[in-house]
Amino acid sequence: MEEIKLASVKFKSAGKIYYFSTNLKLKKDDRVVVETARGLELGEISQELKDISEFNLDTELKKIVRKATKKDIENYQKNVKDAKQALVTCKEIVSRYDVNMQLTNCEYTLDKAKVIFMYTSDDRVDFRELLKELAVVFKCRIELRQIGPRDKAKVIGGIGTCGLPLCCSTLLGEFNGVSINMAKNQMLAINIEKISGACGRLMCCLKYEDEIYSLEKERFPKIGSRVKYQDKDVKVTGLNVINDLVKIETNNGIVFVGLEEIKFDKNNHAGKKNGKPRSH
Repeated sequence: MEEIKLASVKFKSAGKIYYFSTNLKLKKDDRVVVETARGLELGEISQELKDISEFNLDTELKKIVRKATKKDIENYQKNVKDAKQALVTCKEIVSRYDVNMQLTNCEYTLDKAKVIFMYTSDDRVDFRELLKELAVVFKCRIELRQIGPRDKAKVIGGIGTCGLPLCCSTLLGEFNGVSINMAKNQMLAINIEKISGACGRLMCCLKYEDEIYSLEKERFPKIGSRVKYQDKDVKVTGLNVINDLVKIETNNGIVFVGLEEIKFDKNNHAGKKNGKPRSH
């Protein structure tokens, strides 16, 4: 009996991971050909194969079609080059139509049976007539896929305010939810322009330290609460979680003191899950 394994496949270096089944002998970084909703595509094994029986799967996984051949890889590389020219051609055609859409990139399926054009638009676009002309020019199935600002930044790439390449285009497989509460939890100044990324949305990196701030703040008193400092009752006006400092209001003014210098009810902590101190 053939042993069926679970294979993790990605299609871009910072792309989402998809799962397939296989009985082929494959290892991490091997190139494979799989059939997706878009058609035949070239992917890469992102981690070592796992025994599929270890997972409780709700649906049957598609099988990997084959390990990529030299010809498959050559076709893929040619398709990448051809897609660049296809994007230029498509932009020229779109310019002749009264449609509000900005093309961002283009991809061919491995067998070139389909070409996908990604675009952004603030409006709903009626591109029925455009599709007809594109089908004649490219002689294959056409998909026009609308993407949002975050996806556009991921596709195009760029440099973040930190001076490094955008996280979405280099290391994030998929987007996580980011909220303004994460900025508040990290006690950042709520200046939307400064905490927004190249996409115009809240920066993905706001999520990176959110959990550790929530955990660490369980060691601190709430802002606005009363604590004991040098046997005096004082008010907490701020926190510096990174340096273990508490900002308090005393008769001599507002000062920072070490967390270990104050006493307070540990049940009245500044963490999100207030009520009980965290056990260590």
